[in-house]
Amino acid sequence: MAATFFMVSGGTYGTEEIVHGAGYGRAILILLLTPLLWSLPTAFMIGELSSALPFEGGYYAWVRRAMGNFWGFQEAWLSLVASIFDMAIYPTLFVAYLTRMFPWFQEGNRGWWVAFAVVVACALLNIAGVKVVSMTSLWLFFALSAPFAAIVILAPFRLGALANAVTKPTTSTVDILGGLLICMWNYMGWDNASTIATEVERPQRTYPRAMLAAVCIVALSYILPFLAMWMTGLAPTAWETGSWADIAGLLGGPLLRIGVVLGGMLSAFGMFNALVMSYSRLPLAMAQDGMLPRVFSKLQSRSRAPWVAIVALAIGWALCLGLGFARLVTLDILIYGTSLVLEFAALVVLRFREPKLRRPYRVPGGWFGAIAVGIPPALLLGFSIVRSEHESVLGMSSFAFGIILIGAGAVAYLINHALKPAGWTSVAPGKKPQPAA
Repeated sequence: MAATFFMVSGGTYGTEEIVHGAGYGRAILILLLTPLLWSLPTAFMIGELSSALPFEGGYYAWVRRAMGNFWGFQEAWLSLVASIFDMAIYPTLFVAYLTRMFPWFQEGNRGWWVAFAVVVACALLNIAGVKVVSMTSLWLFFALSAPFAAIVILAPFRLGALANAVTKPTTSTVDILGGLLICMWNYMGWDNASTIATEVERPQRTYPRAMLAAVCIVALSYILPFLAMWMTGLAPTAWETGSWADIAGLLGGPLLRIGVVLGGMLSAFGMFNALVMSYSRLPLAMAQDGMLPRVFSKLQSRSRAPWVAIVALAIGWALCLGLGFARLVTLDILIYGTSLVLEFAALVVLRFREPKLRRPYRVPGGWFGAIAVGIPPALLLGFSIVRSEHESVLGMSSFAFGIILIGAGAVAYLINHALKPAGWTSVAPGKKPQPAA
């Protein structure tokens, strides 16, 4: 359960602006409903596809098998582009918590350089094969959860005590729609957790129960601290990214504040470091399939890490560090959501084209279930479209910027196909590519 928790959540850090945008009551309602409409359908869909097709490259391999090379390439393109914005969020959170203890890093470009150092350090650690603290370890689960457990315990003794508390002025402009998107981002990651569908006994019965239990635990880890702070009377306007640290200090003193700061930094660094290798496997798998130049399949001789893929992705992550938390989340959800729609389409297409494919776990409900499970996430994606029209990147709306990036996938495929119609790989027939670490 600790493994699933950290694959999806990584702790309560990064949830603050949900309350700022929606207020306590609506924020808790959003945190209750979002996993049912967003997380569980995704977990069920990926549970079926990952158990039927446990291939390197995951979602890219599923879409390619269901709908061909063009759509497989689009799935990979969208996933890689989304990952660039997604991964830039973690160093941004690292800095947000660091500056709560050391405001000196807010001056000038110091925060950007710290975030850049996080990217470089994690890229080098992964290339070298250094195993940092496992994000799935049970002790880390308790260490990162302990400050919020203390908040939940202390808050009932401070009923209404923070109603007139003087807090640091916030710069957040997040509204209820932005709060919803941040909530959706905090409930992402079920594509990683869902790989257990092939590992449990009687998956058709056990897997849905395990995912529902995981959703409940993650939701409670978000809801209970906010419910506790609601009891203290603290104004919703006091919340912004990183403010858990200052609020913990108001409630429990400097030691609790330090615990939240250290936990937020450890969570952001650990999640980023753990995801580096996960994302780098996508260009590796594409290169092995001949859909990218072979250079992306190069492995470091000792660690077996796909070092070229890691370096290329790290450059993209670094370029997005200055976009800000809310804007990164909006772009991430818009592009990730589009790739998610392709995965739901692959689920239905494979049911039609390969009905006899062995599926240890199947989305329940037959054809109706396979189609219906993708409707709630697709509808929620519409909110990211609305929100992205009100934010700007490079002088245009985030929506226009996102559409350009999505459309660039088709252009990239055509250029790729024109340059190498037969593919880039030169692996001899019958010879398997070398496995990565």
